Amino acid sequence: MISQDYDSIDAVDELLRQIRIKETQLKLAQTSNMVYTSEVLKNQLLELQHQLSESNDSELHALMSLLDD
Repeated sequence: MISQDYDSIDAVDELLRQIRIKETQLKLAQTSNMVYTSEVLKNQLLELQHQLSESNDSELHALMSLLDD
């Protein structure tokens, strides 16, 4: 159980790290007026944010199921 918590925390930390990297890359692309690259990075950033929200949703559902028991 505890190792699953650590795995989940590691996965969320990794997603947050990837989001920060994409945000930095996006700022650089926008500053350099790289329109196509900016669009690709925006899409990648949205996907990472979606994965993060799904991760948080599954953790919430797991917590709620524990409370139901």
